[in-house]
Amino acid sequence: MRIALGLLATVALSGLLSACGHTVKERAAPPPPAVQVAAAVEREVTPVSDLSGLVAPYQSVGLTSDLLEPAIGVRAQEGDQVRRGEVLAELSTADLRANLEAAERNAAAAEAKTVQTNYQARLAITQGDNGVTSARSTLSQAQQTLALAEDTLRRDKELLAQGYIATLEVQQQQTQVANGQQSVAAARAALQSALANAQANGTPDQGLQAAGIAAARAAAAQARAQADQIRVQIAKATIVSPIDGVVVNRNLNPGEYPGNRQVFTIQEIDRVYVTLSAFAAQVVGLRQGAPVNLGTGSLPGKSFRGRVVALLSPTQPNSSGFVVKVEVPNPGGALRPGMAALAHVSSPPVRGVAVPATAFLDDNNDSVMVVQHGVTQMVHVKESASDGRYAVVTGLAANSRVVSDGSLGLTDGQKVVLR
Repeated sequence: MRIALGLLATVALSGLLSACGHTVKERAAPPPPAVQVAAAVEREVTPVSDLSGLVAPYQSVGLTSDLLEPAIGVRAQEGDQVRRGEVLAELSTADLRANLEAAERNAAAAEAKTVQTNYQARLAITQGDNGVTSARSTLSQAQQTLALAEDTLRRDKELLAQGYIATLEVQQQQTQVANGQQSVAAARAALQSALANAQANGTPDQGLQAAGIAAARAAAAQARAQADQIRVQIAKATIVSPIDGVVVNRNLNPGEYPGNRQVFTIQEIDRVYVTLSAFAAQVVGLRQGAPVNLGTGSLPGKSFRGRVVALLSPTQPNSSGFVVKVEVPNPGGALRPGMAALAHVSSPPVRGVAVPATAFLDDNNDSVMVVQHGVTQMVHVKESASDGRYAVVTGLAANSRVVSDGSLGLTDGQKVVLR
């Protein structure tokens, strides 16, 4: 009886130990983890890059004045909204107006001098022509007188030969001929002088008198230009805004001289630029006109839309930073220059085999885990584009089952269960 009970206890103890051994073995080998997979299928992805930058005014205009006149009134204050053409300040124009009056009188005198010169030139031209006519007439008369004296001399010589007149008469007639020849020579010289004078005088369009008229007109034009220059200076004495914008700096008070300093700074902010910093990989394929969505931590919950207007390369050869310049409408003036902004910049769509953006195993985005027959396999890929949800990759076969969550820490060749 005791032996039977001992055998029974031994059998029971042996069974208990056997059961405990199975439990420890089962706990040492947990079941494979359950993972969620997604099929790598072809799709179109619009790449989006997240870039940060700063808001800048559409344009910032600094106003100065080169007039040596004091300010008699300043209307604009810092922070004022101003319109294009609005008066910001006025400078004294008393001295300038006195100078303008003197310049206008000089211009009037120069205009009168031009008229006088024109009349004198026409008179000189007419007198020159009349002188030529008179010289021609004098020469013709002298030639006729000489011809008559020569005829008379020939006749007197014939009469002398026949004994009808005395030798003295012939000698007197020879003197008349000699005087006539001198008169013709003098008349010819006078005609040449008159012709030269007329040629020099020329016409109202060319020649000496035309040059005098042109000089008078130039002097009048210079006098008018001086007056116009003073008018321009007077106009500059009224400092106006060249744009619609906000006065962000005022550096002029009544009674002060502008000097060489900048007296006003105005920024146009009804539209602004956002200058975004980017690396080379983030601007590949980016084009002007690409849409941009952006926001700023200064205005939580508000979003703005803009477009890329310029892609600027690094200014230094050893620099790797690019600048993406985005124009953003800002009609309410909510965006202010200096605010930090975060933008989502879209590039042209890319089509190819795509995986979930969360499937990459690390931040390099160059490997994913696929599942074949319940076993994981690491595949090296190259990312072509990503929109934040999906990424187009190369190096992966279409319809591969990719582990959606790459952060699970799975190892290559590990058994898994699909969810």
